[in-house]
Amino acid sequence: MPFPDGIERETAATSRWLSIVGIGEDGVEGLSSVARRLVGAAEIVFGGRRHLALAAPLIRGASRPWPSPFDGAADEVLVHRGRSICVLASGDPFHYGIGAVLARKIDAGEMNVVPAPSAFSLAAGRLGWSLPQTTLLSLHGRPLDLVRPHLQPGARILALTSDGEAVTTLAKLLVATGFGASRFTVLEALGGPRERIRATTAATLDIAAIDPLNTVAIEVAAAPGARVLPRACGLADDLFEHDGQITKREIRAVTLSSLAPRRGELLWDIGAGSGSVAIEWLLADSSMRAIAIEQRADRAARISRNAAAFGVLGLEVLEGVAPDALSGLEAPDAIFVGGGASDAGVLDTAARALRAGGRLVVNAITLATESLLLARHAALGGDLTRIAIARADALGKTTTWRPALPVTQWLWTKP
Repeated sequence: MPFPDGIERETAATSRWLSIVGIGEDGVEGLSSVARRLVGAAEIVFGGRRHLALAAPLIRGASRPWPSPFDGAADEVLVHRGRSICVLASGDPFHYGIGAVLARKIDAGEMNVVPAPSAFSLAAGRLGWSLPQTTLLSLHGRPLDLVRPHLQPGARILALTSDGEAVTTLAKLLVATGFGASRFTVLEALGGPRERIRATTAATLDIAAIDPLNTVAIEVAAAPGARVLPRACGLADDLFEHDGQITKREIRAVTLSSLAPRRGELLWDIGAGSGSVAIEWLLADSSMRAIAIEQRADRAARISRNAAAFGVLGLEVLEGVAPDALSGLEAPDAIFVGGGASDAGVLDTAARALRAGGRLVVNAITLATESLLLARHAALGGDLTRIAIARADALGKTTTWRPALPVTQWLWTKP
């Protein structure tokens, strides 16, 4: 087949055999001359059916729509390594796009990437918003609960959704959590002939026939009592669903400080109770992961509900009894033992599993568990801290201090 001038047919010896071209709703008209040549020169062009239709006037090779399910897409491209291949993507391929998926298996040196404006860039341009000061979320095929930590008064959020129905569900979530007054702008099919922008509030959303290809812009307004999640450690206990088995607010703040979350790390929360420590660990950064180990089925279910209510995805809930339940788990970077610390086998297993440089934090309330921690401190070192909290409470017609049970905390960093 003939190829456009200036483009040589790729061979197995050519390093950049894969072109990734971003395309918008304006189709071929919005592509640069470089992007047009890359599409026209490809032996095979992969993309969604919408993308292939938009680029159809340029495609000279074979058109290949993505497989269903999408999980095998990267492998299907890799089969043709060394040939002249083009992948079409929505807007910027590396902003919640196929580019990041392909880059997990294909070196950047093998790619020639030509991005187009992302939906976020187009939306910000229409609204006059600064992208660095805006929270950017993809809710496409993901739980809408992800928006919850970002519902901060005065915040601006741009969110990609899966379809028109998701827009309505998202508005209902905001209303249910006290953010119904938030300005809610739906931007549909941006950059193309079907572009449409409609604004309302979350509480008064009455927009019909929403295009599946949409971005939602939220200007967050919080009513009194709205479920705003503070950015600091030690969230109020009543934000969590619990049956009394919860690491209390002040103790939790100290515990998170001792666990010292770092980007991308994995936590084991042993005897998780309500999951409060694991959830706050995950709120530290979107890259964090955690496994909550809880022996009671009702509490394990409660942990999952709490995770959804806080909008954290990286929490795996494992129903089982430590130390047996810990077998085969990925080695953690940090471990918190809130329940089961009186079992020396749990501490032994935790210490062995911990990565070098990892932190083990154990809280003790009973004398038996405290004795165990004193022995571990004498043998292994680390830091021992006694935490005593007292709260003002009524005593008849006056007020006094009512002390909570003191907590002994052992922090050990594995050599």
